[in-house]
Amino acid sequence: MTNGAASNIIWIGTYTPDGGGRADGIGAARAHQDGSLEWLGTAVEAQSPSFVAVHPKLPVVYAAAEQRRKVQAYRRLGDFGLEPYGEPQAAGEATCHIAVDPRGRFVTAACWGDGQVLLYELDADGGMTGRFPAAASVDPHSALSPGNPRQSRAHASLMLRDGRVMTTDLGHDTLRIWNYEPGTGLVADHEVVLPYGSGPRHMVEHPSGSVFIVSEYSAEVFVVRPEAGTYELVFRGPATAGGSQEGDSAAEICLDPQGNFAYAGVRGSNVISVLQVAADGTELIPVKDIDSGGNWPRHHLVRGSWLHVAHERSDNIATFELDPATGLPGPMLHNLPTPSPTALVPATGPATTPATAS
Repeated sequence: MTNGAASNIIWIGTYTPDGGGRADGIGAARAHQDGSLEWLGTAVEAQSPSFVAVHPKLPVVYAAAEQRRKVQAYRRLGDFGLEPYGEPQAAGEATCHIAVDPRGRFVTAACWGDGQVLLYELDADGGMTGRFPAAASVDPHSALSPGNPRQSRAHASLMLRDGRVMTTDLGHDTLRIWNYEPGTGLVADHEVVLPYGSGPRHMVEHPSGSVFIVSEYSAEVFVVRPEAGTYELVFRGPATAGGSQEGDSAAEICLDPQGNFAYAGVRGSNVISVLQVAADGTELIPVKDIDSGGNWPRHHLVRGSWLHVAHERSDNIATFELDPATGLPGPMLHNLPTPSPTALVPATGPATTPATAS
C-alpha cells in the first residue's frame, strides 16, 4: 500500500458497550475525493477507545481505553487493520484524550475522572516505555467554593509549535502549559486561569500563534496569545451565533486549512458554529450555526474542503462541503452509519509496520 492510500484512512474513536456504546473497537473509514466516507470496518477490537492519536513517522496508533484506565499502542496491519503493540499502560480514571509529540518522543493522556495528566516516553519503534504523572492541578478558584472542593478534570493536550504542551482542566477552569524533560516528563511552565465555571475542553493552535479554546460548560470560545513566552487571555466570546440553550455542552473546535474560520461543535442544540477569525487571530466572531446532521456531535474534522461530524448518539458521521470564501457548510452531502463515533483522526505516515519494528 502506498502512503497516499494510507493518508485516506480516518481512524474512528468509539464507545463500546462498557462505555454505553455500540461499537466493537477502533473503526476505520476511507475518505474519497468527492468528500464521502466509506466504512471499512473495525480495525481492531478495543474497549471504549474514545480518542485516538497517530505517530508522526511510524505506522503506530495510540488509543485511550476510557473505561479501563489504560492506554494502548497499536501497529498498522494490512489495508486498515491494527494489532496491539506492547502491553497496555496504566492511566487514570476516565482517560478521555491522547496526543502524540510531533517529534515522536512521547504520548500524553488526559484523564477526565481524576484530573491526571500522564506522559509516556516512546522508544525508536513507537513503543511506550517510561510513565510519568504530571503535577496535580490546584483549583485557582477554590475561594469561590469553600468547603466543597471541585474535582480536577483534565480533558485534552495540545502540542504547541514551540515544543511546549498545553492541557485543559475542565474542573478547575485552567490551561496549563508544560515543558518536556526527558526522563522526568512534564514540568510546569505557567498556567492561564479562565472564568469560573467555563470548563475549557478542547483547543487548536492558529497560524498566528494564538490558541483557540472551546469551553464545555459555558459554550464559549477563548483566545490566548503568547506574550514574551507567557500565554495571556486576550478574548472571550460566545461559541455560537444563536446563544447557548439549556443542556448545551460544547465539544470540539478546529480550523479550516487557511485559518480563516473556526468550527465549534455544541451537543444538545446539535449545531456546528462557524466563527470568523478576526483581528490577526485574536478574536473569534460567530457567523452562523448549522444543524450538525445528527445527535450529539462529539467531534468533528475539517479535511480539505470537507467537514465531517461524528455523532455519538445517532451513530453517524455527517459530511458537508465548505465554501472557501464564506467558510459556511452547504447541505449535508453524505451520511455514514457508524456505531457510537467519538473521534475522527486522519491516518498519516507509513501504511504498514517496518520489518525492523519489534
